[in-house]
Amino acid sequence: MTLDLHVTLTYDMDAPTDILLQVEAAAIPEQRIESAHIQASPCDHFVRVAALDGIGDRIWLRTSGRLSIDYRARMTVLRDLADVATLPQMPLHQLPGETVQYLFDSHYCPATKFHSFVDTEFGTLSGGARIAAMRDWIAEHFTYQSGSSDATTTALDSFVTRHGVCRDYAHVMIVLARACSIPARFASVYAPDVTPQDFHAVAEVFLANPDGEGGAWHLVDPTGMATAADMVKIGVGRDALDVAFLTAFGTVELVEQQVSVTRIK
Repeated sequence: MTLDLHVTLTYDMDAPTDILLQVEAAAIPEQRIESAHIQASPCDHFVRVAALDGIGDRIWLRTSGRLSIDYRARMTVLRDLADVATLPQMPLHQLPGETVQYLFDSHYCPATKFHSFVDTEFGTLSGGARIAAMRDWIAEHFTYQSGSSDATTTALDSFVTRHGVCRDYAHVMIVLARACSIPARFASVYAPDVTPQDFHAVAEVFLANPDGEGGAWHLVDPTGMATAADMVKIGVGRDALDVAFLTAFGTVELVEQQVSVTRIK
């Protein structure tokens, strides 16, 4: 699957402001960058730094006045696809060290509050079959509703109200997985069928390989708008706090934001 990406962002600020930007598709083995270019209006500072887990880059900017970003890329998705429902859970003592942090509570994902629910609702299942059932449960019981959550909304809030946007769906998927000791992290992605078109958020879970040799991360979208075959990964983290496309350390005003993701073949 080859996708064309185009992002335009425009912000105004009254004073010199530090900004952390993460919009570029990651250069990782599961996806190939065919071409890419990012252009920013004149800045006092522009430098890339590594993002979490070595997936993608962040860009530190320092600027004032109007900031305009134009990012274009053509990406080919190469990841191995697996039926998550068929994969076993990896025993905890065999988990790689880098996955361990994704077993624990994080800012938006209080997984320890979901143990009883997970045991009651999904206790007869295990591993990937349990993950698939959780994904389907969220899709059935939640309503996608733009503007129904904000920067303070946690997975517990979303679970109570049963509505939200992609970040909220991803957070609920993450807490349910972590509550049964399956590592789960937040992934920021581009995908062509997201409605309305925007940056998209999904969960990623770590499960054992079918042959019992090691394990791998698998993308899971409880909104049903994207599949692993047509997602381009931007970055990952414990939850949305770690993977915001733009974090401003000061006051900024959004002027324009447009995201376009188009299938080429």
